Amino acid sequence: MAMNWIKADWPAPDFIKAGTTTRQGGVSESPYTSFNLATHVGDELAAVKQNRAILNKCLNLPGEPQWLEQIHSTRAVLLPDEVTTPKADAAYTSNKDTVCTVMTADCLPLLITDKQGSCVAAIHAGWCGLCDGIIEVTIKKLPVAAETLMVWLGPAIGADVYEVGEEVYNAFALHDKEARQAFTPVSEGHWLFDIYHLARLRLNKIGVTQIYGGDHCTFTEKENFFSYRRDGVSGRMASLIWIES
Repeated sequence: MAMNWIKADWPAPDFIKAGTTTRQGGVSESPYTSFNLATHVGDELAAVKQNRAILNKCLNLPGEPQWLEQIHSTRAVLLPDEVTTPKADAAYTSNKDTVCTVMTADCLPLLITDKQGSCVAAIHAGWCGLCDGIIEVTIKKLPVAAETLMVWLGPAIGADVYEVGEEVYNAFALHDKEARQAFTPVSEGHWLFDIYHLARLRLNKIGVTQIYGGDHCTFTEKENFFSYRRDGVSGRMASLIWIES
């Protein structure tokens, strides 16, 4: 069985392998049709295990992906970690053949490396993590200068459909006037939120200027992506990055 894989389109070294899965090419049944990789969403465990086996085989992974228990935090773990499934929303490593992995279904996945390909990181950024600083916390932990990094923004919910209320707007806009650029008012107390634009602003602010991707919408591209906001019960895609030995 062949899975679909969106390769990160960026000028990283050839030995940096990175990208995001789609919802196609797996064995899960509705509403998880078909390439769901998450064990925590109600799908049959046997189907998820089979999908993960397909993932490993199709990408010729050097080892099992390091799955995280994502908790919308600012916790970034250095891999390898002795905990089987660490509670965190980002993972980073300088080790070869260690697969950093995050899962999403509307939230923003960010994959990161530097010009030399000496380290990699994967970040899961929902609005909460983004607001609290998951990007900044993770990048600060990397052993290279922010200016040397390149970032690929994986598939997330698009700016035309991601409507939020005052809680989200205030969380960003009250502390950061620049963040208001990412919000478009649609009605009293409601805004369209451009999560990609906000991420770019945050990255620029800490010196990261090489930013790629950010051109998909999980909500509207139903054939390709799971969307929690669209479907309520939904599978998850995985965004993976590793340094190939």
